[in-house]
Amino acid sequence: MFKKRITNDEDLTWEVRANDSHKHKQKKSFMCFRWGQHADNVVRSYKYTFLTFVPLSLYEQFQRLANLYYLFLLLIQSIPVISAVPWFVAIIPLLAVLSVRGLKDLLNDLARRRSDKQINTRKCDILSTKTQSFQTAKWKDVSLGDVLRIHKDDVIPADILLLCSSEAHSLCYVETADIDGETNLKYHQALTATHEELTTQPSEKSLAAFNGVVICEPPNSRLYNFRGELHWGGQSLPLDTGHILLRGTTLRNTENIYGLAIYLGADSKIFKNGGKLRLKRTQVEQILNKTVIGIVAMILSSALLMSIGSGWFESNVSSRIESLSSMWVRNDPIFTGFLNFFSYIMLLSAAMPIALYITFDIIHVIHSKFIGWDVEMRVHPTVPAQARNTSLNEELGQVGHLLSDKTGTLTQNRLLFRQCCIAGEIYGDACISAESVKPMDLSWNTYSCGGMAFSAPTLVECLRKNECHLTREFFNGLALCHTVMAEWKKGAPVYQSASPDEEALVGAARELGFVFLSRTRESLTISEMGITKEYQLLALLDFTSQRRRMSVLVRDPEGRLKLYSKGADLVILERLQMDDPHRESTDKFLELFAQVCLRTLCVAVRSVPEALWGKWSKTLTSSINMVTSDREKTLEALYDDMEKDLQLLGVTAIEDRLQEGVPETIELLRQAGIKIWVLTGDKKETAVNIGYSCKLLDPDTRLLEGQELRQILQSSDPGVSLSKTRQTEMWSADRETAAEKTALVLTGEQLMDFHRQPEWGARFMRLAQQCQSVVCCRVTPLQKADIVTLVRKHTKSVTMAIGDGANDVNMIKTAHIGVGLVGVEGGQAVQNADFSLAQFRFLQRLLLVHGRWSYRRISFFLRYFLYKTSCFALVHIWYGLYSGYSAQTMYEFWYIPLYTSFYTSYPILSVAIFDQDVGVEESLKWPSLYHAGQKYKHFNFKLMAATLLYAVYTSLVLFFIPLGVWQDFGRDYQTMAFTVAMGAFFATNTEVMLFIRHWTGWNVAAVGISILLFFIGTIITQSTRMFQRSPREYFFIGVSSEAFIDPVMWLTVLLTACVAVLPSIITKAVMIITRSRHKVHSQQQQQVELKSHAFKRGGRKRRSTYAMSQSGGMGRIITSGTSLRPAVEGQETEGKDKRQTGTLETGDAPPSYDKQNAQPILSEL
Repeated sequence: MFKKRITNDEDLTWEVRANDSHKHKQKKSFMCFRWGQHADNVVRSYKYTFLTFVPLSLYEQFQRLANLYYLFLLLIQSIPVISAVPWFVAIIPLLAVLSVRGLKDLLNDLARRRSDKQINTRKCDILSTKTQSFQTAKWKDVSLGDVLRIHKDDVIPADILLLCSSEAHSLCYVETADIDGETNLKYHQALTATHEELTTQPSEKSLAAFNGVVICEPPNSRLYNFRGELHWGGQSLPLDTGHILLRGTTLRNTENIYGLAIYLGADSKIFKNGGKLRLKRTQVEQILNKTVIGIVAMILSSALLMSIGSGWFESNVSSRIESLSSMWVRNDPIFTGFLNFFSYIMLLSAAMPIALYITFDIIHVIHSKFIGWDVEMRVHPTVPAQARNTSLNEELGQVGHLLSDKTGTLTQNRLLFRQCCIAGEIYGDACISAESVKPMDLSWNTYSCGGMAFSAPTLVECLRKNECHLTREFFNGLALCHTVMAEWKKGAPVYQSASPDEEALVGAARELGFVFLSRTRESLTISEMGITKEYQLLALLDFTSQRRRMSVLVRDPEGRLKLYSKGADLVILERLQMDDPHRESTDKFLELFAQVCLRTLCVAVRSVPEALWGKWSKTLTSSINMVTSDREKTLEALYDDMEKDLQLLGVTAIEDRLQEGVPETIELLRQAGIKIWVLTGDKKETAVNIGYSCKLLDPDTRLLEGQELRQILQSSDPGVSLSKTRQTEMWSADRETAAEKTALVLTGEQLMDFHRQPEWGARFMRLAQQCQSVVCCRVTPLQKADIVTLVRKHTKSVTMAIGDGANDVNMIKTAHIGVGLVGVEGGQAVQNADFSLAQFRFLQRLLLVHGRWSYRRISFFLRYFLYKTSCFALVHIWYGLYSGYSAQTMYEFWYIPLYTSFYTSYPILSVAIFDQDVGVEESLKWPSLYHAGQKYKHFNFKLMAATLLYAVYTSLVLFFIPLGVWQDFGRDYQTMAFTVAMGAFFATNTEVMLFIRHWTGWNVAAVGISILLFFIGTIITQSTRMFQRSPREYFFIGVSSEAFIDPVMWLTVLLTACVAVLPSIITKAVMIITRSRHKVHSQQQQQVELKSHAFKRGGRKRRSTYAMSQSGGMGRIITSGTSLRPAVEGQETEGKDKRQTGTLETGDAPPSYDKQNAQPILSEL
């Protein structure tokens, strides 16, 4: 093969030939069938096709064991000798259930198809080799090997190899907001060979003649790694990540680029990180499925016992007396018992009515609509919250772990210059919100763009009057020491940088008169208070995560050599002169900045002698040309020699702008008992900084990381090791209190150890359960999903993942609940999420209000529904003991379906939709109410067992009290049956009324309608006219009319209903008494006020670092001379930031909250 002949790397097996798409075996599709080697560029996030909808939908629905049970009943009813109704009548309820659920799933899938269609029909330019010109086509028409032309601000439709661009040296800039949420630009550069060849004659003809062959690694999920070779013109050119542009990124600040499509659709890196679409089942539904097994087992065992009794009765009793049985075969007790077995299954099947699941789905849909209708969860009328999966509502009330992305989810990835300290003097006030800062008069500065969240008139006056030399040097350092690129728009420079810190600092210097104008390989041009100066750039000592600083060595217009440095305070302060006069005061200000959650960088300068420069430059040149493995270490030591004896100029203090309401939301969710983990691809320092800013980490939180974390995981009991460590360090003697003040910091590299040491996963989770929170940094999209899987595997907690980028999709799919944030760019996260929100702060209402209400409502609905149907159906067993096990129904024929569908359905439906134990404000004020869902207090196996036992008790009361009364009065079977039916109706409806906490007009109407329907229905079905129409079905002639005027019947019904609900009344009374005593002896908790700014921190935990993205600094691209750009005109974009201010209070639980968990048997069991 050609690809094996031209490369020796066995891992490089993916071959793409430029302008030769028909040679690639691209996948084709028809209906549900696909064939071929390479994926096409069509997005398919939907589940169903025309051929697969019915079988796949049936497969998913029959995961519900109840549906299998209903299918079994259908098969029984298809046997004429057993069934009382034709099979085609019996199949209608099952078809209704399957159709309703299938229709709901189909509508959700059609929404995915519409979303896919919007993406697949986007426009792009594809080079046609026939016409040798670019043709406008749709994304879905892109083929492997096509040459694409991408315009400025267009989204890239596939993973492409950059061939050339309209920029100098074929540079281009892309925004990855739809992938990782970062809005700062990343640069990429084409190969020198393709740049020189394809841009010397920039024509479509030369691009059509390009016949290079790319040999690279097959499609994989590694977003930040790529290896390959371009074979073209007899050369083998190495390829890396810098030459590849990923699908979903947006081209910025570059007019045009040309690229070769190498990975399409499902083969693209972002889709490889998407994971598989999983069928999600809630914890409540899983418990319900197991309960159904128990109920079915109870029905089968009861039917077996009754059939045995029927055979015995036929053998020993029926031969001596006249008896009536619906399944009686003369002189064959075994066959009679066999038939009665199935007859009792039919009678007792009312305990598991098919209407349960129909109503269940209706409630889910209505709860989902409530989320979308909530106007408090909208930032704009056109962007409401949305429940994209309508089957997970109750699980929103049970979340135990929230795993969140950082960039774009918690933060805006936008930094603001808030304060600074220069020569021991502090300027600005970070305690004032950015929106409340009074703008300074900067009209004297022609380059000012406004929007600065910093006010210091005395500093401006000092600069304009040139009163302080150190102040000017400080801002000179900000204008010179960076790797920012300048683009001119409307006569003003607009900055782009790989680091948002640098962009914020250079922007602040521009506003105050020190304007970075342009750069070349050898020079930097700035404007100092209106005077343009050019500095010769001698060396750029770039930033790395190990160095935590960067420096530039320049020669000023006067010929003096100066080294400007900026970096983390720890590394800059240790390199200062011994007698620096401002070190002590600056150290105090660093603590003040840390208290208000600002990120700091120290700025310093050094005058460099010519002799030192001459010697140092020669060593630098020889070190750069080294080809040994010691090159980096040699350069590091050389940089250290230059970056010493510095003079401290000052400190910058930057606010990492959080999304609106993030600190308040995190604090509230923590009070609700939700463990919050942050998963990010950023470096550790940035992630930890955000943890403190957003209140995820407390001021005195201890970070457990690195080697210390490894040593604890290596121990047999990490919990014990953690406790011993804390006690040794005088943290706390109380293990639980100490655990609340510790957070774990895990890196992507450490996470890889969990695959080599599988037992570490369980140890890590035991350790994490004791700690306040977990911060995972430098993790890939697949590792995010692995962390979610780790939590699901080792805890019983319900997990929720929230993110806004395509790199969060796998995590969102893996979690029990996935939430996507609606962003400015794209919508990969939203398209694959179960719920979509506009902002992180809306989680407060989604979880603590809608989620908790939904869990509570659905839990009671399911318990009550099984209670009312079980107690109703079990009466047949007690009646069978007195009717010779005859399998005769206790009730009128039409009462059985009407009881479940009409007489008792509306009150519980109104409760399941509208009931509230507390209102919205109380739900947010007392987040501890949320603990009930996390601990499965409203729906668990014990409660279900108690509910079924209570149903058995109720059935005994419903049958034996009327039996005892009517035996003495000598009434007939029909009067007895109607009394039992009426007692069941009033008992079950009284039970649901005892539960209602929030009476509305809907509840009153539902109860009234049920009562009205009961009396109207019984009068009609027991009328003479109906008997004349069908004597076989309507044989209770006039029973109700006679019973309604009989006082004995009314007293019997009243006695039966009261005794049936007596346990609930007693339990409710005990609960009220117990709660009252608890309130008398409880103490009022102190209210805690949370403000959205001026967050105070104690301790000495400074946060001083760069906020870099995945890549390192841009020093290499600058010093190589490929950063030259022509000045272009454009339009500047502006943004607005908002910060929510508000107050949350925590105090005693609301009056309706049961702290002792003493609740009615069914109402609050």
